[in-house]
Amino acid sequence: MASLIYRRYGGSLQVDLPSFDVLEEAVRIPETQWIATACPLEGLNCDSRFLTFLDTDGNARIRVAEVRAAVEWAAKQLKDRKGADEGSPVLELGALTEEARPLRSAAETILRTLKAPDMARISLDQVRASDPALRAAGQNGDGIVSPAHLPEQLRPLAVDLMACFPEVKNRAGEAGIDPAMVQRFREERTALLAHLDARGAVFTLGDASLDTAKRIREVAPWLDAYFVQCRLVAAQPEAAASLRLPAGRVEGALGDVAALGKAAGDLPIAPPEPAGVLEWSRIHRGPAYETLEAFRRDVATQVTGDARRLTDPAWREMLAKADAVLAWQAKLDASPVRKVVEARPTVEATDLAAIESACAADLLLKPTLDAIVELERLVLYQRWLLVFANNFISMPNIYLPRRLALVEKGTLILGGRKYTLSVLTTNRAAHAALTAQGTTCVLYVQVAPKDGAPSYEVAVPVTRGRSTDLVVGKRGIFYDVDGKEHDATVTQVIRQPVSLWEAMTMPFTRMGAFITSKVEGLATAGEKTFDTTLEKGYTQAVVAPPAAGAAPAAAAPATGGIAGMVAAGSIAAAALGSSFAFIVTQVKSLTLIDLISAATLIAIVVMAPAGLLGWLKLRRRNLALLLEGSGWALNDRLMLTPALSSLVTRRPRLPKGARVDRMDMVRPELARQQEEDGETEGLSGWARLGIALLVIFVLLWQVRIPILTAMCGARWLSEDTCAVVLPSSVEPAPAAPPAAAPATK
Repeated sequence: MASLIYRRYGGSLQVDLPSFDVLEEAVRIPETQWIATACPLEGLNCDSRFLTFLDTDGNARIRVAEVRAAVEWAAKQLKDRKGADEGSPVLELGALTEEARPLRSAAETILRTLKAPDMARISLDQVRASDPALRAAGQNGDGIVSPAHLPEQLRPLAVDLMACFPEVKNRAGEAGIDPAMVQRFREERTALLAHLDARGAVFTLGDASLDTAKRIREVAPWLDAYFVQCRLVAAQPEAAASLRLPAGRVEGALGDVAALGKAAGDLPIAPPEPAGVLEWSRIHRGPAYETLEAFRRDVATQVTGDARRLTDPAWREMLAKADAVLAWQAKLDASPVRKVVEARPTVEATDLAAIESACAADLLLKPTLDAIVELERLVLYQRWLLVFANNFISMPNIYLPRRLALVEKGTLILGGRKYTLSVLTTNRAAHAALTAQGTTCVLYVQVAPKDGAPSYEVAVPVTRGRSTDLVVGKRGIFYDVDGKEHDATVTQVIRQPVSLWEAMTMPFTRMGAFITSKVEGLATAGEKTFDTTLEKGYTQAVVAPPAAGAAPAAAAPATGGIAGMVAAGSIAAAALGSSFAFIVTQVKSLTLIDLISAATLIAIVVMAPAGLLGWLKLRRRNLALLLEGSGWALNDRLMLTPALSSLVTRRPRLPKGARVDRMDMVRPELARQQEEDGETEGLSGWARLGIALLVIFVLLWQVRIPILTAMCGARWLSEDTCAVVLPSSVEPAPAAPPAAAPATK
């Protein structure tokens, strides 16, 4: 039994899985000690067929029980686990156990089919190449044989049989024939031959019995109705009057040919007789007259031998014979083997048996070919199972920069930085709702492959730099795990502090944004108010001039509009001036030390709590939310340590041996261009010097009192100078008392 070792990665305790033997023991630990208990198939960078084998219940998610079952099955098939330790896609046949004998047989069949030079090992590529090779050889194991793989003398018969029944295809996608089809052909052919033998007993209406039966069925609605009417009249004689047209209906239809035709069609074909006899000579010349007359001449007279009348019993007998003929013909038409029987009156039983033998021989290959599928499973498990366990039971590759985790989709280059960790997201709204609860800055990036493949979206954690530089719509490039380059566009930003300095300065950034928005709002509102006031004053003064008789009284409102606006502006200007004067007075009363102390105190009061909160957020950054948003079920946190932060987001250094030239190359070009144009823009050198001297003078004037006080206290100036320069409220430092004369005895 292999001993388990637990190692710490980024604050989480994970079991070490260096070999398959250790993995076999590790799958028995409680699920609570696994890093993950479930994960989706999407977003994993491994063989999709391997994931399909692993997902035994087909719900597109891999669970603990499925991983355990896979490890247990692979352990029973392999007695030498060296290939599994190395993740090799080549399976040594000598590494198989006795229980894996069917897999060995399948591997040998594949190697013989491919004519491989080495019969001791088989690769994943060979296993997958064997499928089309075996199918091309007609070895499918499903009992469905294509005519091309039958002996030449049997191919025409097989094609005819396949044309009789719905098409079936083998694993190679070829239409073929199977034993069930041959057996059904036997049964259908036997039934059809018996049906043909019964033709003479059914076709009793002469040589043209089928045509005769069709003509009998054609007139059956009229004759059936007539004989029913005869029965009605026999039972109730007064009903005969009701079967005639009322005079009012005939009179109302006069002049309307369509109405008259409809009225004639509602009449019986002849006057009903209680005896149930149709006299052909008494047939009305209604819509059915010509058809019935032709039927009498060509059919009824030939069948009954009576050209004058047709009785009810004779009609029933004639109709029964016609229905029997038509039913026999319908059954013949419905037979799927009719064409084959007509084209091949005789079919050799030995030929059918030979086709069945070929199908049975192909069906015997089913265990071997099914074992090929299991062989592919085993090779894939040897290649990927240990790798998958190191990304499911444990996740060390998330923390190791030189290893690629299965969840990683690629590398993002954006804004001069390299983001090495990205996770596939299929539902950005749900993913963002979860990651927004954490403390990690996350980018959602739309990746558009250049080869026309469908675009997809990834979530990228940001661990260094400044989050304020990342905005929606910013573009970059994305390199997937295969090194292919794609276009990338930021679609959403979950903004959180990325560094301690950003956390400390974020309140000032927010205050600046708030003040800017308020000032812009006030400016916009002021402009609207000013425009409204001007429009009102203009309307009152110009559009509505005062009446002649009331000039003084009416002029007041118009003048008041302009005057009110001017007065309001004057009051506002005065208020602003007073405020500015108050601020200047208060500032002048402060010393430079007071200003520096106040600014420092304000910075400490604002930045200290923000820095503490940011530090706590940075310590709580957790990559588990990134995976859980993509459908992972995790037991432990994946803490984003400072060391890992520098690996996830970094700005690569300059190439080795590169040298930085600090000279700004724009200035010489700008000076050259200005010299060519003969003009300059902006302030001249003297103007800049004057402004600089003015700024220095103002600053020195603000701090003149403490400077002069210090100078006078140090007796650098005379008492007269201090008295002249310093204000009356500031007294110079008192002079030191004169030294006492030395005492004498």
